[in-house]
Amino acid sequence: MARSGTVLPVTLDRESPVPLAVQLADALRTSAANGHLRGGDRLPSTRALAERLGVSRTVTSAAYEQLHAEGWIAGRHGSGTYVTTSPPSDRPVPRSIAEEWAEPDGHLDLMPGAPWAAGLDRAAWRRAWRAAADTSPLSQPHRAGLPEYRAAIAEHLLRHRGLAVGTESVLATGGTTAAVVELATAVFAAGDAVAMEEPGYQRAVQSFRSAGRRVLEVPVDAEGLRPDRIPPGVRAVYCSPAHQYPLGGRMSAARRVELIERARAEDFLIIEDDYDGELRFDVAPLPLLAALAPDVVVHLGTTSKILTTTLGAGWMVAPPAVASAVLGYRERTGTRPSPAGQRVLVELARHGDLGRHLRKLRRELSERRTLLVSALREGDVRVLGDEAGAHLVVPFPSAEVERERLEAAAAHGILFDGLGRHFSGVPTQFGAALGYAGCSREALRDALPVLVDLLR
Repeated sequence: MARSGTVLPVTLDRESPVPLAVQLADALRTSAANGHLRGGDRLPSTRALAERLGVSRTVTSAAYEQLHAEGWIAGRHGSGTYVTTSPPSDRPVPRSIAEEWAEPDGHLDLMPGAPWAAGLDRAAWRRAWRAAADTSPLSQPHRAGLPEYRAAIAEHLLRHRGLAVGTESVLATGGTTAAVVELATAVFAAGDAVAMEEPGYQRAVQSFRSAGRRVLEVPVDAEGLRPDRIPPGVRAVYCSPAHQYPLGGRMSAARRVELIERARAEDFLIIEDDYDGELRFDVAPLPLLAALAPDVVVHLGTTSKILTTTLGAGWMVAPPAVASAVLGYRERTGTRPSPAGQRVLVELARHGDLGRHLRKLRRELSERRTLLVSALREGDVRVLGDEAGAHLVVPFPSAEVERERLEAAAAHGILFDGLGRHFSGVPTQFGAALGYAGCSREALRDALPVLVDLLR
């Protein structure tokens, strides 16, 4: 039975540089983790909590959105918002997945970030794993990554991203977020400021914050990050110029030049997250920032969007000083990216399976995007995002509408993401972020009438 009348131990510091919404989410999260709030406890409405704390409802709504996305709380239609955790105990009892988080039969998962793993050629996949297993076991770690993997990535970057680099310039990583953690720890010092896209990739934001680096938000629009809004004194700017995450825009050529000029003049690094840069359907992608300014750009890529999350493999191309700092960090900590996924990627590339999959992937996702966009526009639903990648955004007018649509979709067995949770500060834009790679095309097509009606 849910407890009512629970006193929330929340104190907000209005003098702190940490946004009020972030402070509130942290306080509620801590209360849920330490057992002050228990699984099944009902939380006050966003309006009631805002009145109690003397803040705007935007603050409480943003905090609830973040906690909802993390799984600490869940809304129940017509009943309210409840804590989903159970209090810690000295003798933990294994629990099944909470009923409200269990995947319903026939659900359609449109959460962005999932790859089209079902499209991988299974014969090629098995062949690559067998060939990888036939290689000799390693007796020494390769801190920079397997030489053959680095060579395969250099070839991939040249063929599919127009970036000419030598094998020695490529470092293997465990993926984009793993690379950000290494950069945050090895390259920057405590208190250094890093400018981030707002809205943007929150795992990167939290990686920098967890390392003790200050995050400063820079707004984005249809042309990507705005270089004119980068505050002075930053040590780095993190951006996704090929396909801004999550809004889906492309950084214009003029802004790329402006950003590079500022980086050189003010001595900061540009961290280029090219998470799905291979996936453009309308025109050839603009040159990578790393191709325009290899002296100030750290380029990051991953296999998790173009192949599968199974491999846990990515790459980094960085100026020599940055690469040396990352390698030094790996040596000191005894860490390095796992070679298993690297070996599989090498075999996929060696037999041409990687290139064939990318061509098939671009064709498939282009057709899916056309299917989805056509249905939405026929239903008078506005769509944001370039002809690229594996997700798009449908804007909503408010946080309340976003929450209502998310709950209504879940009730119909459709899961998609809310735009509000991609802000590190108080959200100013809301909407549905729809991924279309992780499900089958048939399931997507069958759900379109309901989806359009939900988003209209």
